[in-house]
Amino acid sequence: MRLGVISDVHGNLPALEAVLSDMPQVDTLVCAGDVVGYNPWPEECVAELADREVPTVSGNHDRAVVSGTSFRFNQMAAAGVEYAREELSQESMEWLESLPEYRAVADGRVQLVHGHPDDPDRYTYPDDFSPRLLSGEDLLVLGHTHVQGYKQYGEGIVLNPGSVGQPRDGDPRAAYAVVDLDALTVETHRVEYDIERVEDRIEAVGLPHSIASRLSDGR
Repeated sequence: MRLGVISDVHGNLPALEAVLSDMPQVDTLVCAGDVVGYNPWPEECVAELADREVPTVSGNHDRAVVSGTSFRFNQMAAAGVEYAREELSQESMEWLESLPEYRAVADGRVQLVHGHPDDPDRYTYPDDFSPRLLSGEDLLVLGHTHVQGYKQYGEGIVLNPGSVGQPRDGDPRAAYAVVDLDALTVETHRVEYDIERVEDRIEAVGLPHSIASRLSDGR
């Protein structure tokens, strides 16, 4: 079974389209949260994953949009949350609200959470990965840090596929991964997308310029 793995789309439709176009054939696509936030296509990104019935968990930006609270966010993040609340249809809001914080797929062989198995909002970087994060699954998928990486142990694999819509590991290309659950192998991928289109749209809708300027630096 081949699994396509994405996370942290953050309303970046050109990046999501590039990833879906570049991705080799997989049996299932999963998402580790933060479909919305920051970038200016929240409705289109939610619709893309909802229409594909992609198993997805709730990220902190998704929950902030649903709850209407962003008090812990900086100016950029808060602006993205407010923009998403204004732009999302009722159907898309209900889809976001339905997302669980934890999700098992592939008959329990894969566990999805946004940040950490003990706390979905905890940043867990690849240097923090350890077999202690695993609880019997073959693959644990995390997001939240926007930093791509994985580690393989005798107990299983811990993977962050990186961010589709706002990478922060110095590589501005959209990130994703493909996992072969039968062979227990991981392929990490990066794909270029039209960053200028995103920057222009951010400026046009009045989102903070800093959201646009960080994309080309991958930070």
